[in-house]
Amino acid sequence: MATEIPPRPDYKPMVAVEPIEKTDETPRSERIKAAFKEQRGNAGARLKDWLAAGDLDAVAAVQLATDKKLTKYDRQLAQQERITGEAVARVKHAQAMQGAEVGAPISESALASLVGRASQEESKLAALRARPVMPPNDREINVARQGKKAQRAAIVAGSGLASLPLAGAAIEQAANGQPMIIAVVVAGASWGWYMISRPFVGHSSEQGGEAPFGLTPALPATFQGEMAGGAQPIVGGNVFMSVEQLPEGAKPFPLRNARTPQQLAECVLLAARAENVPIVEVSDVSRQPWGWQCTVRVSDGTPEAIIAKSGDLETKFDLPTNGVRPQPIKARRACAVLRLVEGNPFATAPGLPYRAPKSLSIIDKFRIGTSVGGDPLELSLAGVMGLWVAASGGGKTGILQALAEGVTACRDNITIDLDPFGDGLEDLGDAVRITARTNEQIEAVLLFFLVMAKGRARLRAKLGMGKKWKASPEHPAVTIFFDELPKASALAKRLYNDLLLVGRKELIVVEAASQGGQSSYLGANIAQMVALAAVGPCKVEDTRSVFGDGSVKEGYLPHRLSPATATDPKDAGHIFIQGVPGMADEPIEYAVHEVPSATLRQLGQERLDAGLLDPDQDSLNAMPGVDLPEYVEPEYDKDGIVKKPAPVELLTWEQLLRLCDAEPPAGAELADGVERAAIEDSVDVMVKADVDRMKTEALLAALQEHDPGAYGEMTVEEFKALMAKAGAGGPITLGPIGEEKNPRGFKRDRLRHLL
Repeated sequence: MATEIPPRPDYKPMVAVEPIEKTDETPRSERIKAAFKEQRGNAGARLKDWLAAGDLDAVAAVQLATDKKLTKYDRQLAQQERITGEAVARVKHAQAMQGAEVGAPISESALASLVGRASQEESKLAALRARPVMPPNDREINVARQGKKAQRAAIVAGSGLASLPLAGAAIEQAANGQPMIIAVVVAGASWGWYMISRPFVGHSSEQGGEAPFGLTPALPATFQGEMAGGAQPIVGGNVFMSVEQLPEGAKPFPLRNARTPQQLAECVLLAARAENVPIVEVSDVSRQPWGWQCTVRVSDGTPEAIIAKSGDLETKFDLPTNGVRPQPIKARRACAVLRLVEGNPFATAPGLPYRAPKSLSIIDKFRIGTSVGGDPLELSLAGVMGLWVAASGGGKTGILQALAEGVTACRDNITIDLDPFGDGLEDLGDAVRITARTNEQIEAVLLFFLVMAKGRARLRAKLGMGKKWKASPEHPAVTIFFDELPKASALAKRLYNDLLLVGRKELIVVEAASQGGQSSYLGANIAQMVALAAVGPCKVEDTRSVFGDGSVKEGYLPHRLSPATATDPKDAGHIFIQGVPGMADEPIEYAVHEVPSATLRQLGQERLDAGLLDPDQDSLNAMPGVDLPEYVEPEYDKDGIVKKPAPVELLTWEQLLRLCDAEPPAGAELADGVERAAIEDSVDVMVKADVDRMKTEALLAALQEHDPGAYGEMTVEEFKALMAKAGAGGPITLGPIGEEKNPRGFKRDRLRHLL
């Protein structure tokens, strides 16, 4: 009996299927022709759109025009630099030929003509460098687009002509049994046909589409930063949303929910409306590594309303404290740059560059920091008195060290370090010529350079410098860093205040740091008199004292910054600044880059090895002819006896170096010899006479009696020269002696310092 096999579990009986009737009787050849016709249409449309530059949106067109303008400017600049270089070279060659013994001599008139031509070309070059490259206008953008069209048409025409020889060569090689070239040509043509014959949706050359984050059609990336020559970029050129466009019933939402510029604009407008801030328009939105940046416009009042409501807006945006940072724009009173900060805006700032010893001049700008918007903070301290205010932990010492790192790299500057309380420029100490810490040292240094500044004022005309001292390695500038100014003595503050009045033109400047900007800190109400002023974390009273009573309303907000603690640097080294040469005063936050101590020590050693400068002999020789300030003169009674000694003595340069334990100038050591003997004998005769000063003539007479063999035939002029060679300098004012009110001579203590 046969065994029955059970069916498979997934078995399904076959069902008869009706045959499908063919509905399309079109021959295959016709379908191929139709498909080819469609592909040809796609290829033609794609080619026409490409030739018409339809793929260039508004941003690309503006950037193309911008690149053309910059390229043209670079060519002009390079050509003018070449012409100027040739003109200067001709002058140098002519000057060399004047002193040569061979060759035709150059006449004075010909040389003057060459110098005039070189001067004209240098002026043209300076004007060209200062000329701003403005954003392209509509005509230039259209010309750039038409140029791109012509370029592409030439490419198509040239490609067609170039393909004929290639096709002929391929056919010839194939006929000779070498089909490789024709195979490559056919394969390339097939791939190209596939790429251009795909379905195509044309662009519109008139509609550029939406710009990507951080780039607006009205302002390409090239012009996002500050422009050369002080020209201002277009502000508010790309409006993303106005208050009229807000959706009905929309409510504020956190900033983190914004993903596009439109969403950011909506977020800002909703938060502003909820807090009754009259922002009516948001433009120029850009995404930053640290958050968002945009330009806002208010309909009433000024952007002060944003500043007043910053704390409430931070709550609406769900941002950290100081996360809303408005910067009013002076060029458009109703507008402000609004930065919504979620992270550290200075995290991506570049480090400071390496500056070799003597690689700069004091008139050169050097970078010390970066703005919250990413722009460099560059300055020159030549003739610029500076005041740097920050509370304890605000980073004052780091700021002064960053400044000193720049000036100690100069080949025409002497750096001086004063600090009555702290370490000052300790890490850069090797590159500093004088370091003063005691009140005696600081007062002597300030008096010395105050007198030198007055002497230089009378010396400039003789040296042909004009109205301002011109720094050079032979006539160097002096930059004095005065940290912890409030801790200085009353006399030091008075000398500092006087130096502020006379030092600028003579390139003897002071960069002072203080924990406050009020007169109780500075000794006088001078904060707004100083040309360059910067304020870091502080009290609001300091902001107003330095920048003015209305500065907070204008957007100067250093009092919102947080000083460092023992474990958290916070906003140490962050500042708002005014008076930077060549830069407009804007309420922008900057971070001064702190240089590691090890780096500063290495730089200091390098600069010491390269050699430090001393004051020029012209300035030193001019100092004895300057009257001292009355408040540093001793007081005498009617008999000429000292009633109150001088609070500080004017020392010579060598004496000042010894007082501050600095290395004396090369060859200044007072070794045994006639010079040292003259100083020792002068001190001895004053001690025997029980006087602390003597007129030059009286001192020489006493010396002739003391040692006739050495001084018997010496004249007064010869004696002055001997004392100057010994380091005592020239005769100085002595105060009243007998019936004479202010004779000149030498003081015992000044001479004793030389020993």
